[in-house]
Amino acid sequence: MAVIFYSFFLRLYQAGILIASLFNKKARQWISGRKGLQARLETAFAGNTAPVIWVHCASLGEFEQGRPVVEILKKEYPSHRILLTFFSPSGYEIRKNYEGADWIFYLPLDTRRNAVAFVATVRPSLVVFVKYEYWYHFLHTLKEQKIPALLISAIFREHSLFFKPHGGFHRSMLQCFSHIFVQDAESRIRLQTIYPSKDITVAGDTRFDRVVQIAAGFRPLPVIESFVADQPFVIVAGSTWPEDEQHLSEYMNSISNKTALIIAPHEINASHINEILRLFPGAVLYSALNNDPGLKSNILIIDNIGMLSRLYYYAAVAYIGGGFNSSGIHNTLEAAVFSKPVVFGPNFQKFAEAVNLVKIKGGFSYSTSNQLETILYDLESDRDLRHQSGMEAGELVTQNKGATQIIFNYIRENLL
Repeated sequence: MAVIFYSFFLRLYQAGILIASLFNKKARQWISGRKGLQARLETAFAGNTAPVIWVHCASLGEFEQGRPVVEILKKEYPSHRILLTFFSPSGYEIRKNYEGADWIFYLPLDTRRNAVAFVATVRPSLVVFVKYEYWYHFLHTLKEQKIPALLISAIFREHSLFFKPHGGFHRSMLQCFSHIFVQDAESRIRLQTIYPSKDITVAGDTRFDRVVQIAAGFRPLPVIESFVADQPFVIVAGSTWPEDEQHLSEYMNSISNKTALIIAPHEINASHINEILRLFPGAVLYSALNNDPGLKSNILIIDNIGMLSRLYYYAAVAYIGGGFNSSGIHNTLEAAVFSKPVVFGPNFQKFAEAVNLVKIKGGFSYSTSNQLETILYDLESDRDLRHQSGMEAGELVTQNKGATQIIFNYIRENLL
């Protein structure tokens, strides 16, 4: 009965996306990206004789989390080919040309027919799901065909549906994984009540490895270097949402010093960019500054995608957006790896790294504009505080890297 309800819900979801596609770009991409998908898969895989490693990510954040694993597998198993799939346009549209994979597709809707056809076409030797993607028909098809499936960088919270009396349907999906790599010991303790403990490894979070990779490959941004050259105190605000921007606007209006602010919003559509310009009179766009370096302002709005992880290098303090959304804050580690203090809104508790940053005073959370003003004033006026906070943040990243190697060692010793 649960499977029937699940399938019915997916069809409702598909219908909702179809309606939303009439006025929403991402919904249109979700629909169009799946048109003729099975035929395109069959064409792409026709004649392939190489073993296939299939890695699935929900969206862009999960891709960045899984990327170190993809790249070590690509390097160590050059005779294998990599299939990368996404559920969301936010991942696929940005990474559809990623050179580390041999094929990149959307994941078909999780129906029994789609799952069987997909697996028969792709014929994976190994499957890796990143963090929290659970698709009933795909997972059960893999189990039926005895294809090993791993879940990596997983985290299991106390109130998760898996541990509820009515969570049997979801628990059945967990049993389809050959091995689960969790982020922390607490997740292992919870998970082993419903899943064999011998098949659980505490590996940590591969995002730490990813941000270390990014920092090691840092390339300067000349336009940004020129912008910050004469600025004594620079705040880089990444992945911001409207409420974040409202608080930052109130802060900038409350101070008399020449603090510089760089905003890289989560959404860069024209209406959102115009709203940010309204909040910050006199701000300049990156695209305009790039064309005319003579433009002057202490506020810069980034109107492109792909620069954020390098922008944090130029910060005195990093502001991480999303803390006023139900989904919570975005990636704090991209800033912490550069030993920068991080500041964010109140919804951060489900992100272990953010909780730990607050504990060690490498991160600061706030709920009101007055609190934000106090935090930023303290970090601006007290260089020792700012330095120590940044060092604590950087050390957290250093101490927690290594998950990728643990996962790879298991694959090498047990599967490939």
